[in-house]
Amino acid sequence: MRIGATNLITDVPGLLVGNATDAALRSGVTVLTGDAPFAAGVHVMGGAPGTRETDLLAPDKTVQAVDALFLSGGSAFGLAAGDGVMEGLRAAGRGFQVGDIRVPIVPGAIVFDLLNGGRKDWQTNPYPALGRRAYEAAARDFDIGSAGAGTGAMTGRWKGGLGSASAVMESGITVGALVVVNALGDATAPDGRFWAAPWELGDEFGALGPPAQFAPQTEPRPVKQQREATTIAIVATDARLDKAALTRLATAAHDGMARALVPSHTPMDGDLVFAVSTGLRDAPGPEDGFALGHVAACCLARAIARGVYHASPAPGDPQPCRIGRD
Repeated sequence: MRIGATNLITDVPGLLVGNATDAALRSGVTVLTGDAPFAAGVHVMGGAPGTRETDLLAPDKTVQAVDALFLSGGSAFGLAAGDGVMEGLRAAGRGFQVGDIRVPIVPGAIVFDLLNGGRKDWQTNPYPALGRRAYEAAARDFDIGSAGAGTGAMTGRWKGGLGSASAVMESGITVGALVVVNALGDATAPDGRFWAAPWELGDEFGALGPPAQFAPQTEPRPVKQQREATTIAIVATDARLDKAALTRLATAAHDGMARALVPSHTPMDGDLVFAVSTGLRDAPGPEDGFALGHVAACCLARAIARGVYHASPAPGDPQPCRIGRD
């Protein structure tokens, strides 16, 4: 396994990502789309999710492909970002064909970032416009850290952010992850080293090495208010997988969240993972199928650490960036 060309989810051929950031709002939207509709699944393990159209992704539901996925700040207000993404897709002539009408299919998920110091006194919900801007900005290259839906993200200790990572398996299958790190838990141990360090490839988040201390007898205490947390993610591959296999891939990828954030999947986190397949490579054989979930989990753990590592400071931040980055 090796890092892809850009160490971004867009190393998976056929995928594009766009960010829209509002610095005054201290929030934003991130959109994953592609050259063509793609199959998707989802798995939720947090106790307080905020989602749109995720029921469509169940293996027994009719729709077999989606046009885009969005990740947004704004709590429930951010679900309206999907409206803007739909507008952009419709203008591009894309969507699920029903007679002579096309209906874009755009599931998404949100994080709570309403108490991060940004201006929240809007008269008109800003998220539909941010959603359309993010869709129209979709490209292979995009910013991580304090960008898009990760703009105002926080964790238990450090400023959070938007993270991404990729890996190419020995068979040539590419796997990628995209995540908004806004967790109740911490991405680092007390010594400031990332929990995800055992899965780091190269020096992608500082090459600091494994945490020097771990106290298994210590019960974690929430530093953020308990209704302010959620980590939402997308894992993707070019291997051909159906919705059932993608649901299983999303489930396995949650292991990466638990490796990189301590604690994870709390009652007040909305932790969720989408899984996507562009289907540009043959379905994996038994050996690759066995390894695919592990590689997705590793990518997600790395993406979480990278999101925190690349966060940048802004005036009035309620949390510092991780030591060495601010």
